[in-house]
Amino acid sequence: MTLFNSAEVEQVLLPNVRDLGDGFQVRRALPSAQRRMVGPFIFLDSFGPVTFRAGEGLDSRPHPHIGLSTLTYLIDGEIVHRDSEGYVQTISPGEVNLMTAGRGIVHSERSGDLVRASGGTVFGFQSWIALPLRHEETKPGFQHLTAADIPKMEGEGATLRLIAGSLHGLRSPTRTFSDLFNADVALKNGASFAISAEHVERAVYVVSGAIEIAGQTGSFRKDQLVVFKPGAEIVLRASGAARLMVLGGEPLSEQRHIYWNFVSSSQERIAHAARDWRDRRFPGVPGETEFTPLPDARFFRAA
Repeated sequence: MTLFNSAEVEQVLLPNVRDLGDGFQVRRALPSAQRRMVGPFIFLDSFGPVTFRAGEGLDSRPHPHIGLSTLTYLIDGEIVHRDSEGYVQTISPGEVNLMTAGRGIVHSERSGDLVRASGGTVFGFQSWIALPLRHEETKPGFQHLTAADIPKMEGEGATLRLIAGSLHGLRSPTRTFSDLFNADVALKNGASFAISAEHVERAVYVVSGAIEIAGQTGSFRKDQLVVFKPGAEIVLRASGAARLMVLGGEPLSEQRHIYWNFVSSSQERIAHAARDWRDRRFPGVPGETEFTPLPDARFFRAA
């Protein structure tokens, strides 16, 4: 973590590199030891660009979730999603997969047959959005948006694609349960982009290039998550071409606990979900036979 001495910036976070198995690494910006959430976003992974040779591919084997929505956005490549509600959906560049876990869902994410046969790349983001208390046990669901479904705004060297929520008068058709925003922003050299103060918590992840804050010295570069102070006037300016993921929203009023793939306002609920997964009481994913074990047994000492 870096503390940035300015009237606009609260924190600058550097992601940790995590191996998800089979050598597939991600850069995890949230949660961190310094900050757990930005608005309702409790998890933020950047993955890739990764190049697969023929015979290789991504294999995120069947695993469970509760109490959250997963938001997957691809910049390059493709991923095939399958879940226990019966949804099968390939996500391609510029598209969104939004899976609401609610009371419980199981899913896998894998490379498709063409990538495994010929090789390919994958590059994108996945975030987890903690559900408000009244929606934590909602019915599981899934939504796919094509690139054409995503609202877009262009002008003065800036292009914004609104992946989820609302920003600058746009509203994404993704189904969300609280006040939030998530957008892919591309800036040409010297272009500026203002992040409206309509949302309490706001942050920007630098995907590529570098940015400055108008009126301030210093710059922010690739793979830095910059968290802004509530209410601050934020105008970003690109130093060279830059690409950004901007996100945030209203913080949830209750604390959220996170263990493995489970998010909840209740530690007891997480422990219950962990026991259910251990004992194979979650529904299966059609067409999948593999099982991902719990990473440890710390919830079962009193079980």
